[in-house]
Amino acid sequence: HLIKHGKVIPAINVDRLWALVSEQTRQYYKDNTDKAPVIDVVKAGYMKVTGKGVLPEQPVIVKARYFTKEAEVKIKEAGGVCILCA
Repeated sequence: HLIKHGKVIPAINVDRLWALVSEQTRQYYKDNTDKAPVIDVVKAGYMKVTGKGVLPEQPVIVKARYFTKEAEVKIKEAGGVCILCA
């Protein structure tokens, strides 16, 4: 079969990142600020993180294949880190 849309990349917005983590985990890292949670969006079925929305002022480590510039800026402003993984 001919697939005309061969470049479909599942994306998630910055404001939806915390939905991938349970509420208990979020509260734990809110109290223990010396550590930051690692959110692997690739395991959740996404590849790209886009910059729409507002990220809470809580540091987070995000692993993804692609980041938009806006998403990278918002994650770093919140004190987080962007990790590229193949």
